[in-house]
Amino acid sequence: MSDDTVPLVLHARAGDRGAFTRLVELHWGRLVRFARSVVGEAEAEDAVQEALLAAWRKLPDLTDPACFGGWVGRITYRRCLRRTGRFRHLLPLEAAPPQAVEPAPDGEILIWQVLRRLAPRQRAVLHLTVVEEMSDSEIGTLLGITPASVRSHRRRGRDRLRHVLEGGRP
Repeated sequence: MSDDTVPLVLHARAGDRGAFTRLVELHWGRLVRFARSVVGEAEAEDAVQEALLAAWRKLPDLTDPACFGGWVGRITYRRCLRRTGRFRHLLPLEAAPPQAVEPAPDGEILIWQVLRRLAPRQRAVLHLTVVEEMSDSEIGTLLGITPASVRSHRRRGRDRLRHVLEGGRP
């Protein structure tokens, strides 16, 4: 996190749109990467934009400006969960035609093909563990679950990934 976060939050809280724009610039990449792991490539940026609009409106409610990163991460996660629920009716995973995990032209597996087979919370936990290198306590705080639940989701996600990578259907 940038050392500029607290002053930027304070200025943004006072109505400075430029300060909020700078906060968005500082956190955009991390939030989009996280959202991609939960909702996929097509929905990630929209979910983050919705979350940032909500954050702008709720900024006066943020009691500790130093917690902006985690706070906006929680808002993003909730927006992602809403999107997964909103679009779930379009085509249930079980109804989708079976698709193998195809290697990319260079022979590597495209991670999004594998991650889309996981439940949104499992994707979030694995992303926060592997990419963001967060502790179970930090992940639990961000997702609103206990550290034990984080470990459970991680274990189930890894088991599911192992099954998919070994050629089994989800």
